[in-house]
Amino acid sequence: MQIQWYPGHMAKAKRMMQGDMKLIDVVIELVDARIPYSSKNPDIDVLAKNKSRVILLNKSDMADQRYNNDWKEYFETKGFHVALVNSKSGSGVKQVQDIVQKACQAKIERDRKRGILNRPVRAMIVGIPNVGKSTFINSFVGKASTKTGNKPGVTKGKQWIRLNKFIELLDTPGILWPKFEDQTVGLKLAFIGSINDTIINTTDLSLELILLLQQRYPEVLTNRYEVTLPEIVDSKQTAAGVLEQIAIKRSCLMKGGEPDLDRAAILLIDDFRSTKLGTITLEYPDKKI
Repeated sequence: MQIQWYPGHMAKAKRMMQGDMKLIDVVIELVDARIPYSSKNPDIDVLAKNKSRVILLNKSDMADQRYNNDWKEYFETKGFHVALVNSKSGSGVKQVQDIVQKACQAKIERDRKRGILNRPVRAMIVGIPNVGKSTFINSFVGKASTKTGNKPGVTKGKQWIRLNKFIELLDTPGILWPKFEDQTVGLKLAFIGSINDTIINTTDLSLELILLLQQRYPEVLTNRYEVTLPEIVDSKQTAAGVLEQIAIKRSCLMKGGEPDLDRAAILLIDDFRSTKLGTITLEYPDKKI
């Protein structure tokens, strides 16, 4: 299953971010804690070269708690300042200001030596579509200061937000990168809703999810849907058999009683995205797959 999605507004947003980078002291990048490797935009490393960096593992409540700290340590070894956050509940958000100040300590000290005191740190907030940037900013600032939505690409333009006398935030639209060299990255982005659903065959996507869950979390399918898994689910054909069982169990049926695989596929994807399947992490720091 081939996935590519890089509409024109993303290319424009990237150029805008490149131009604004000279104004920035630190780049705060949100990644999805369920797929921290795949949801980290490699273009940001190029754009933010020589800038202080913070990574926020957002939606950490939706990820498998066994791996959250492993990912935190992984990014810390790469030189990032890192925090686990849940933007919706506000968990972990309060610590972000201290982390940003720590990341910019050298810059703050340089300013102090030049007699520049209390100049606010300027931070750019970046991330892929649907990673929760706007929700994070609303939680961080403490009021609904940006437009939020559950569709990728809601934030269209540039927004400066004065948090307090210490930090100014520049919000940016969610962007991907022009080509996924590894198609498993595109699949995982589609699983979490960072790819526009209208360009994706949802049934094929659900089959790919079943294959991955069979490897990582086979019990979630049996627990949630009371299906019987074959000994090995290793092809789209065997995955389709599982999806057919889900359709029957959840009464996703067409006229005549035939299983409606399209409806069952939407159900499965929605259940994954809403954590009705449980808290799941789809890649690990040692393997990133």
